[in-house]
Parts: sequence; structure tokens; C-alpha cells
Amino acid sequence: MTARLASLLDDVEVLEVMGGDTGQVEVTGVTQDSSAVADGNLYCCIPGRTVDGHDLAADVVTAGARSLLVERWVDVAVTQVRVPSTRVAVAPVAAAFFGHPSRRLTIAGVTGTNGKTTTTHLLGAVLRTAGRRTAVVGTLSGQRTTPEAPVLQGQLASFLDDGYEAVAMEVSSQALDQHRADAIDFAVAVWTNLTRDHLDYHHDLESYFEAKARLFEAARCRLAVVNGDDEWGRALIQRLEVPFTTYELSQVEDIDMGPAGAAFTWRGQRVTLAVAGTHNVSNALAAATAAYALGVDEQVIAEGLSAAPAIPGRWERIDEGQPFTVVVDYAHTPDGLVHVLGAARTVAAPGAGRVVVVFGCGGDRDRTKRPEMARVATELADVAILTSDNPRHEDPRAILDETAAGAASADRLEVEIDRDRAIGHAIAAARPGDVVVVSGKGHETGQIIGDEVLPFDDREVVRRHLASALGTAR
Repeated sequence: MTARLASLLDDVEVLEVMGGDTGQVEVTGVTQDSSAVADGNLYCCIPGRTVDGHDLAADVVTAGARSLLVERWVDVAVTQVRVPSTRVAVAPVAAAFFGHPSRRLTIAGVTGTNGKTTTTHLLGAVLRTAGRRTAVVGTLSGQRTTPEAPVLQGQLASFLDDGYEAVAMEVSSQALDQHRADAIDFAVAVWTNLTRDHLDYHHDLESYFEAKARLFEAARCRLAVVNGDDEWGRALIQRLEVPFTTYELSQVEDIDMGPAGAAFTWRGQRVTLAVAGTHNVSNALAAATAAYALGVDEQVIAEGLSAAPAIPGRWERIDEGQPFTVVVDYAHTPDGLVHVLGAARTVAAPGAGRVVVVFGCGGDRDRTKRPEMARVATELADVAILTSDNPRHEDPRAILDETAAGAASADRLEVEIDRDRAIGHAIAAARPGDVVVVSGKGHETGQIIGDEVLPFDDREVVRRHLASALGTAR
């Protein structure tokens, strides 16, 4: 695939061109990743937090770049297009290179602190049941929830080439703030909720809200689906300039919970889910409402939700024949922990069943939520085991100390810095009828310590400890 550079600039404010005629320059690809440059590429020089792409110009030209998108001139002998902001310009340039694939796909974007992954996977299952070949983009499909614009536009183009009709896409607040999801035509945009998270990046909830609200601008989406049970969702409704519809838990009846999932009645249709908790019923409602807005029949929606497989790391049950329930869940925010522990309480054996939780807080991330995580864990679980969770470049013990300071009850809190041993303690402590929740990492298969990613999968660790416990029992 090639394109003339001039044809990529229609939706970009060009200040000046130097070093050639954009109508004559052939572009073989668009990238902002210096390690991915190939011969003939347009390289977008983006000033980052740690590295400025302009400083890599000589290296990328040596690697094969034949044109540059810049904010300031650099000393290399290739065609340069100067724009006010390369960060803003890269998405429309990439979209043009790939032929604006979003215009030929039905795209649903889902944003929110919690529930994005579950909602997109449930929506994907519904659309497939309706006969629409649907892809899902998000936390489970790549290193980033929402990829950088050139990668994302390339994915959308590949979906088109492979015969897909629709895409259910997670859209993170950072992606919206960094313009990664620009130049995408969203048929529907879904708001799940907003709670405390990512304040290391956004600094306050208002800025976090403003970043997510960008998905619902009239220039981006044609229809909004908003959680009416969420206070920030209600605030969003007040400023919408596009048609919208809401979903609320009051729209369902006869909710039943069990270790294997949830069931409820929606619009006269009985739905069963492979995930438990009222928060997941809300996620299912988000998917159902979006699908209905996209023209899917109510019965087909119920069938699709009921047929949706379990989602990795989202209320993922680990069953080795033990007399108690064990689930691995990605819950890594105070609100997420509230919901998963609430779900655990509903499925624990009445009267005698306890809730045991393993939890932690990541390093190099929002420190303000750490004490709140301990408060939630010790208020809602009978046994709370605090452990290490992706410490990255911070001292793991310092993270645990900051977190433990928020415990509502010291008697309910155990601190074990080694995550493997912490999971083992939880399994050893469990009694028949209990529910053990291993939270924080979910689907992840590595523990980030410094610059290393060491193999670690909560699910496999749980299975190993269960096998050992059951073997001892026998």
C-alpha cells in the first residue's frame, strides 16, 4: 500500500512544507514508533514525556523514513511537513493513509473506569449472534487498551480486508487525551462509569471526566448510550449534543446470582451471564442498549448475551473440585473492588460462607487510591491479604505500607509481600462455602518489577495451590 503525501493532509492544518513536493512523495506507511520505521515511511515526530521524536529524526531517516511530520524543522534531507501539533495530526494522517476504514465499519466505542472489557466482549457476542462479523479491540487484544493511531487505523483496515462488519472498541481516557482515537467515526459511544483511577495522569476527577467526555462530541459519534445510574454519566447527559439513550439497573427484573454467573430478565427476555455481580448486569445492559440502538432484535440480544463465553480475568472461576469458590478478577480500583467483593458476598454460602480477598496496588500509578483499596478490602471481606501487584519502579514494601494505612480493621488485614505466597495463604484459609477473590491482575501473565516482566499468572498460581491443597486433603 502506498499513497502520495499530499493526499494524507486534507484534514490537517499544514503550516509549511520543506524539502520537497508533497504531491510527488510516495508514502509506504505511517508510524510514530521509531523502532517500526520501514523504507518509505512517513515518521511522525511526537514530543513525548521522556523522548521527543524530533530528536530521533536522523535515526529514522537512516532506517528508511522518506518524509517527516514535524512541529519544528529538523536537520535531515527529506520532505518535512510542519503542523501545529503532530500529536493531533497523526490520527487523520493515518486514517487517510488507510482509506478511512471507520467510515465503512460499524464501530461502537466504550469508555469508563470499569466495565470496558466486559461490555465490549458482550457486545461483540451479541453482534455476532445477529450475524454481523465483529472484532473486539481492547485490554485483551494488545499491550494498550487503545493502540496508537497508526496501529489502530491499520487494525481497522485489516478488519475490513478480512470481511468484518463491526468493531467493539475500548477507548481509554489516555487515548482520548492523546488523540489516538481521533478520525474514527463511532456509530455509538457507550459510557459505563467514572470512579477514582488514573489520577497520576489526569490529576483530578474533573480532568479525567473531560478526557472521557471527548468520545461523545458530535464530531465523533452519532449516538450516545449512557449509564443513568452513574453520577458522572448523568453529568455527561447534560452536555450532550448528540441523540442519547440511557440504561439503568431498574430496567431489569428477577436478578439471580450464583458462582457461575448472573441471570436476569430484560424486556421480557431471560438472560444468563458467565459473570456474576450487579456491576456485570450493568455491563450487560450497556451492551444490550448499544446493540438495540444498532438495530439488533431484543430476542437476539438476549441470546447473544447468554451465549457469550467467560471473559479472561473477569470473574474467572477456577474450579479444581474444591469445596469453595475461587475467582480471579481484574478489579484494581476501589470501585472495582467494591463490586467484585459485593458479588462474592452474594454467592458465599448463606450464614457461614466468608469472603477472602487477595489484593494490591501497582507501582508508578495513582497513589491516592492505595489507602482506599485497603479500606474497601477490610470493610467488605472477612479476610484481606495485601500483597505486591506490579511494583514497577517503586519499592514494593513502601507501596504496601501506603496501602495498609487505609485499613478499616487491622484484624482483617494480613500483609504478605510475595504474591505467590499470598495466594497460597488465601487458598489455605478458605473453608467450605467461602469465596476467594484474587484481584488486580486478572488476565495478565506477568509481574512487572523494575523494567522486567516476570512470568506470573494468578490463574495458574491458584490452580497450583488448589492442587496442592486437594492432594494434601486426599
